[in-house]
Amino acid sequence: MHRALSLLGVSENAGSSQRAELIRATLSTLHAFLSWIPLGYIFESPLLETLLKFFPVPAYRNLTLQCLTEVASLQFGSFYDVQYVKMYGIFMGQLQSILPPTTNIPEAYANGSTEEQVHIRILEYTQENISNLLLGLEYLISISYVDDTEVFKVCLDYWNSLVSELFEPHRSLDTPAASANMMGLQVPAMLPGMVDGHGSQLLQRRQLYAGSMSKLRMLMICRMAKPEEVLIVEDENGNIVRETLKDNDVLVQYKIMRETLIYLSHLDHDDTEKQMLKKLSKQLSGEDWTWNNLNTLCWAIGSISGSMIEEQENRFLVMVIRDLLNLCEITKGKDNKAVIASNIMYVVGQYPRFLRAHWKFLKTVVNKLFEFMHETHPGVQDMACDTFLKIVQKCKRKFVITQVGENEPFVSELLSGLPITIADLEPHQIHSFYESVAHMIQAESDALKRDEYIQRLMQLPNQKWMEIIGQAHQNVEFLKDQDVIRTVLNILQTNTSVASSLGTFFLPQISTIFLDMLNVYRMYSELISKSISEGGPYASKTSYVKLLRSVKRETLKLIETFLDKAEDQPQIGKQFVPPMMDPVLGDYARNVPDARESEVLSLFATIVNKYKATMIEDVPRIFEAVFQCTLEMITKNFEDYPEHRLKFFSLLRAIATHCFPALICLSSQQLKLVMDSIMWAFRHTERNIAETGLNLLLEMLKKFQGSEFCNQFYRTYFLATENEIFAVLTDTFHKPGFKLHVLVLQHLFCLLESGALTEPLWDVATSPHSYPSNAIFVREYTIKLLSASFPNMTTAEVSQFVNGLFESTNDLSTFKTHIRDFLIQSKEFSAQDNKDLYAEEAAAQRERERQRMLSIPGLIAPSELQDEMVDS
Repeated sequence: MHRALSLLGVSENAGSSQRAELIRATLSTLHAFLSWIPLGYIFESPLLETLLKFFPVPAYRNLTLQCLTEVASLQFGSFYDVQYVKMYGIFMGQLQSILPPTTNIPEAYANGSTEEQVHIRILEYTQENISNLLLGLEYLISISYVDDTEVFKVCLDYWNSLVSELFEPHRSLDTPAASANMMGLQVPAMLPGMVDGHGSQLLQRRQLYAGSMSKLRMLMICRMAKPEEVLIVEDENGNIVRETLKDNDVLVQYKIMRETLIYLSHLDHDDTEKQMLKKLSKQLSGEDWTWNNLNTLCWAIGSISGSMIEEQENRFLVMVIRDLLNLCEITKGKDNKAVIASNIMYVVGQYPRFLRAHWKFLKTVVNKLFEFMHETHPGVQDMACDTFLKIVQKCKRKFVITQVGENEPFVSELLSGLPITIADLEPHQIHSFYESVAHMIQAESDALKRDEYIQRLMQLPNQKWMEIIGQAHQNVEFLKDQDVIRTVLNILQTNTSVASSLGTFFLPQISTIFLDMLNVYRMYSELISKSISEGGPYASKTSYVKLLRSVKRETLKLIETFLDKAEDQPQIGKQFVPPMMDPVLGDYARNVPDARESEVLSLFATIVNKYKATMIEDVPRIFEAVFQCTLEMITKNFEDYPEHRLKFFSLLRAIATHCFPALICLSSQQLKLVMDSIMWAFRHTERNIAETGLNLLLEMLKKFQGSEFCNQFYRTYFLATENEIFAVLTDTFHKPGFKLHVLVLQHLFCLLESGALTEPLWDVATSPHSYPSNAIFVREYTIKLLSASFPNMTTAEVSQFVNGLFESTNDLSTFKTHIRDFLIQSKEFSAQDNKDLYAEEAAAQRERERQRMLSIPGLIAPSELQDEMVDS
């Protein structure tokens, strides 16, 4: 340290060429050491003064700034406040001479970057310091306009931190009047001496930053990042196109900017509203019109949804939507209209509370969306359909009641014009549209009206379906035509979309097509099998077979969607499950592996989960059809048939949970196959498969513990299970399963103390001596097992770990921590990233953060809240 100071001192007087190189090398070295040099050497020596002498010199400015930034980022509490304030004051004085405050920084600032640190409170104590602080913020706002992504990211992190820190204390204020007063900031500036209680102190801080925060609002509005919902973008050639790939960096930036703007809105709602409306009026007058200006403004308007009180939000939105609709009317040009359309759709989609309270605006907006559905500019129709669905989900009841001034509910009017509305939409857009309308119909409480609406909604697809089935009755070859197959697929997809919204109310519609649908399923399955048997394995890859399989999959998806969404009514199960046994289950068993649809497994998992114990009698039939043949597909290696793997274990778990008596009826050989397959599952490195296997294992262990076969089961599988769990727990490839590994081990060790096991776990015939209890036997067995697995650990270390396990068995938190500490200390884990071992804690932290965000109006957008928003 003394050497560095000496070199810097000597260098000031050395020859020019040598001197420059020596100073640069010294500054670079000093920067590397600053983070661990004792604070006394930095603040109690001439180091800072010496550094500041080099800052005005262009050749050393960047390196000096890096050193000063490093110093500013150090954690030094309040002990060195005086020195820090002095350093900041000198620095700001030098900065003004280098870069006068009047400089247009975005134009002048081509290269370089800077970072403002959050050591600001200590700068608020005197008028001189306040001036320097505010001047620094002015510089940083100017720098934030520089067209450089990396520079802006650094600035944005600082702004987010500062604004959050300014906002947070005001949440604890109990006086509504004081809070309201602070929101307005309509009071004369207060000097530091005029502090009167906690509220006044907070008010003073708000006022201190009010001017800077107003400029920061404009910065956020001008540079707002694109939200995920916006699909229409400007490409590198200046053309308006549909976005093809999501830019994750932009989405992260939007999230930070949105949060920052929400805080800024809470700090002063009136200024936020005033700036946004002023900028919008300039768009309308053409004074400030550009695509980018309108985009960033509308993205900012959408991002503050929920942050204002309802009365202010209503007033604000009336003006915003009116102006945007006017802008759309008066602006010429296809690209211009596409940009305006995307912004209208984004903004209205963010404010469901406003739309629910203003029927005329809601109707106008929805009719505008219907207009946009005829606009063939790339991305506009997709956005129109997405926005329509989003609005309907939040406002569905408004469409099924007759509003003041209307002759009929809007849904009835919509159904009358449905063929015209969807005339220009692509199939996937039509499916989305049908899903939206079905959401409306689902909100109708009158069963007769609801069924009438469903019949009207499904008129077009049902008409086409009846034509196809009618033709097929005359000549079955008609169903083999590829265009017909595509039409069948499209009709089924439309039905699935409607079923996902209607749930139980879809019953009349699915009953109409169900048996014909199974006949088509059976026929297409036979065509697939024939193609594969004649053409070999490669036949399954042909476009014709893929198309046929798409129809089969969609049929299964439709049935599963309906049964999953329908209420738990046994008669529905009795109506639909028996007819599927042969066409679906039997077909799965008869098919060659490449023609078996994994959706059969997920469908029957849904059925078992839905109808629970009523399915016990059917489990043997299900097992016979899918168990052996699926196991043969998935146990040859870890790669083939990934979808079948996951869905097979999900089906097994459903059976174990709800139809356990059926598992007890399996032969010992069949049960061994089940247990082997479970262990095969949790050894898998694919996280979802391993997790499903572990959950299934836990279910089996708990169910057998409470059964009459407890001793028999655990005598066969206790040690094998412990072996396998310790194997995956300690191999570093299965860290995401840590939580479930711990739960399985805890279950096994608790079982030893529970008294449920009344017979020895060791082999009495071959063991040289007996043990006083199963617990003592397992303790000794576990020590031997782990000593072999961790040869670098002493027997004493392993014994200490195992004893700790048995001592903490009844305290899950201690038990888990004990295992985690053991793993991290082991040689295999010590050099690895072990964040997966802390996944539960990380999830708890995320939930705490979500609760914090929910407590701040607007921080979670109203359009993203699921059940919290009631559509009344």
